[in-house]
Amino acid sequence: MFTGMAEIEYIRKNGIIRPAKMSDVRAIHALLQNFADQGLLLGRSISSLYDQLRDFVVYYDESGVQGVCSLHICWDNLAEIRSLAVSGEVQGSGVGKTLVQTCLAEAARLDISQVFVLTYQADFFRKLGFADKEKRELPHKIWSDCLNCPKFPDCDEEALIWDGAAKVRKKGKRKKGIEKKKGKKEKK
Repeated sequence: MFTGMAEIEYIRKNGIIRPAKMSDVRAIHALLQNFADQGLLLGRSISSLYDQLRDFVVYYDESGVQGVCSLHICWDNLAEIRSLAVSGEVQGSGVGKTLVQTCLAEAARLDISQVFVLTYQADFFRKLGFADKEKRELPHKIWSDCLNCPKFPDCDEEALIWDGAAKVRKKGKRKKGIEKKKGKKEKK
């Protein structure tokens, strides 16, 4: 994943958001494990991180990897935001938001218009344009990772979905409205 971004590095404050590298895996694992130990996300094995490395972007500064997020393709036109974690030193600075937006931009580049998340931080995702979704409405294929969760089948995470196609439709309607207003002004 993120092949179109390989040469692009997003600069944020004193660090960068970039595709994850092999040398990042141990730091990604430690950051995710910290939140998994608190029961805030599903931990990932080092092996699975190597297997899915192309799904990940990281926020990297002089201290090393300080944030991580992944975009996992699940099905036709459906992907999942996974493993969003930001170290305490940079929480609240917009790093998490920018990591998610980077993943959403990648989804749009791949023509994936629906991205869901299972999370305990629903308000954070709502602020980014995600809407509540009933878990049972998601395809069964997405539950394969849930089988490894200690909380399965009693998942207490909230499901939310980002509909990129709806965002494009709204922008198109707004643009048409602006063009109509311009046309009326020019006729006067």
